Amino acid sequence: MEDLRVDKYIWAIRLFKTRSLSAAEIKAGNVLINEEPVKPSQSIKEGDIIKVKRNPIWRSYKVKELLKRRVGAKLVAQYIEEVTPSEEIEKLEMMKMMPGFDRRKGEGRPTKRERRDLDKYRW
Repeated sequence: MEDLRVDKYIWAIRLFKTRSLSAAEIKAGNVLINEEPVKPSQSIKEGDIIKVKRNPIWRSYKVKELLKRRVGAKLVAQYIEEVTPSEEIEKLEMMKMMPGFDRRKGEGRPTKRERRDLDKYRW
């Protein structure tokens, strides 16, 4: 297979919803290839490790095979393999257990229950 752009590949394997969003995330520095920052037009090859920032952790994927066009969600496993270290997954699980984790900044006040939980941690 010939060269394949990074932005096109991460869009095709459904890491991002649109190709322009994948390019924007690459430009923002939220995507690394083999621990190096890249440009959207950079080529990718089999065996490369893609790291994508998904707050609060970096998820890692190994490129198994290149593809010609976007694939269905069921076929993604043929093209990438998740190799995220278990420490990162544990970090995510710990963050999920914290109160208010899934609330976006500025998205309303905490509920009474969440406020009590926050007060327990503060005092």
